[in-house]
Amino acid sequence: MRIPRIYTEQLLQPGATVQLEPGPSQHIARALRMREGASLLLFNGRGGIYVATVASLGKKSVTVAITEHLSEELESPLRLELGIAISRGDRMDWVIQKATELGVASITPLMTERTEIKLKGDRADKKLAHWRQIVISACEQSGRNRLPTVEPVGKLANWLPTVKTDRRFVLHHRDTSAKNTGETPASAAILIGPEGGLSPEEISEVGNFDFEALTLGPRVLRTETAPLAAIAILQAQWGDMSALD
Repeated sequence: MRIPRIYTEQLLQPGATVQLEPGPSQHIARALRMREGASLLLFNGRGGIYVATVASLGKKSVTVAITEHLSEELESPLRLELGIAISRGDRMDWVIQKATELGVASITPLMTERTEIKLKGDRADKKLAHWRQIVISACEQSGRNRLPTVEPVGKLANWLPTVKTDRRFVLHHRDTSAKNTGETPASAAILIGPEGGLSPEEISEVGNFDFEALTLGPRVLRTETAPLAAIAILQAQWGDMSALD
């Protein structure tokens, strides 16, 4: 049986006994129905993973005893940053979950000219907290020990100057696409527009920040499919997902 992986924000070290936060505690006690003495793995995003056992269970809290630290990491050598226009329904949730599984290092939800959803104030804060929880769950599931950052919702024009990666790509249908220079970048950014696409003015502005057009074959992909295909392609090209020698 697979040993559960649990994220906690607390400082962890071998030999310590830690009372977990209410969320993880309820998940261990109610969803997983673990008992005293059961094994689990803890991570706090600071590196590595901690072997632990359940020391005690209460109605609202679980205490664990940490026995060992393992320095294993599953991070890609290619740092990938994703800027993506906010989409409707649960599509954004799905993209954030899968992008985390595929190894992105950061995700920035963007407002563009054709973005149909408007997030401000408390609603934006709640969405951000929700997306960050999705990232945590995806890391617990996929084996990652470092959480990708999810930035607050921002405007495309404000995000572009902050991108300092070695290569930058925007998904856009053109006759020509980005070329492989033969060099292996340490970092790359991917920009995904809304369902209606980026406006001509936005495409022009993106070009001013050295974004290269990236096409994904002859078929038109939905806004939730395109980023995952692009991430997988770049991870296979320069990251840690190459399946063929």
